[in-house]
Order: sequence, then structure tokens, then C-alpha cells
Amino acid sequence: MISINFFYSPIEVAAGGATGIAILLNATFGINTAISVLVINIIMVTLAFFFLEKSIVQKIALGSFLLPLLMYITPSFKLVDDSLLAVIIGGTIFAVGIAILYRIDASSGGTTVPPLIIRKYFHINTAISLLFIDSVVTFFNIFTMGLNAFFMAAFSIVITSIVMRYIETGLDHKFQIQVMSLHKTAEIKKMALNVDHSLTIYDVRGGYSDNHKELLMLVVDNQSYGPLLRAIHDIDSEAFIITSNVVKVHGGRLGI
Repeated sequence: MISINFFYSPIEVAAGGATGIAILLNATFGINTAISVLVINIIMVTLAFFFLEKSIVQKIALGSFLLPLLMYITPSFKLVDDSLLAVIIGGTIFAVGIAILYRIDASSGGTTVPPLIIRKYFHINTAISLLFIDSVVTFFNIFTMGLNAFFMAAFSIVITSIVMRYIETGLDHKFQIQVMSLHKTAEIKKMALNVDHSLTIYDVRGGYSDNHKELLMLVVDNQSYGPLLRAIHDIDSEAFIITSNVVKVHGGRLGI
């Protein structure tokens, strides 16, 4: 509601979803966005009633009617003059709201309903079908508000996707580091244990040499990543190191 009334609607950018359709209808025909969202959500809830389980309908029904109500009673005006800044802030706020709803297994209805139906009957991933629907809505910016609004809307979808990903997986990402050294494995182990890094040791075999070796696996946070790499290279400048991103750690010293 905040992202629509204060950021998207005032600059006439339709960034997908039922609210995006409502903004397009408002720009073309002058129809109130809250009324458009209400009508669209009623249609979507009806479809969900006939094609989806009752438990899912119950989860989307409240948000489907609450969103247009809040949009109607909340005034709509431009908070920021810069359109790019409005898209960034609006996309971020929208992503936070949607991610919170997903966390409690709820939804605001709208275009999130068709992907659920498509997944049930055609086994197509909801993310793919939802992206397609939002892309179609975004594309119509070209014919109603112009090419600039289209690129703004597309950029907003990217912002929303990135923010939702970080909210859903956690902001405090970790690094998993795998280290293999020909002659300095013992020294690297001692260093890692002295600085209190979580350390796991695997017995492995080299594919080329067929020799048995030890592979060290460490999980560290962002602040420790750079110093750890420098410490490993100080011990063995030719150490073989693989780094991968870890979005969440459960259990252990770094887990939750």
C-alpha cells in the first residue's frame, strides 16, 4: 500500500501485479487504483475458490480485501521528486511487505493466484509464471506511460527480487572456504583453530595423483573472510582454495 500510493502511482509506473494493472487502468481510464485492485482480487479469490484448496483461499482472502481498503483510505501523493529514487524505495518497501506475508504463509492475492493454479495443474514453477505475468504487465507501460516508465518498472522488479531474496535467506551471509595444501596443511589447521574458526577436516583423494590428502573446510563471516585468506596465503602461497557463499548456518558457533 505504501509503495503504491506514495511511490509507484504518483510517478505512473506499473511494476507488475494487480497493483500494476490498477496503475495502468488509472493512467488510461482514470479508474481509482483501490477499486481496480479490489475487483481484480475478487476475481482472483473466486478463481482460487474453484481451483485451489480451501486452506490456500483462506490465506489469500484477508490480504486480498485488506490491501485495496488500505489503498483507499490512505492518501496518494509523491514523497520524492526523483523517479529513480521513488522506484528504488518503492521496490524495497514492496519487497519487505511481500516477504513478510510469505513468512507467515499469507498473500495479498492478485497475480500471485494464477501461478498457484498453473503449478497445481501444469507443474510449472510459480516463480517462472509469476515473472511472466509481471513482465506482461510491465510491458504495457510502453503503451500507456512510455518507454521511460517501462524501464523504471523493469528496474523495480529487479530491486524487489534482490531485496526479497536477501530477506528470505537472511542478511548475514557467510563464506564456506575449502583449502588444500601440499605441505602446509598442519600449519593452516593450527592457524584456523588459534583464531577460533569453525573447522571441519575431510579425508579426500586427489583425482590426478591418487594420493590421500586432507581437505579443510571453514565457515567464516564477512569480516573474517579477507584476513583468513591472507593468513592462509602467508602460510602457503600455493594453497588451493575454493570459496562459496552460504546463505544460512544452523547450529555450531556461527549458526542460529
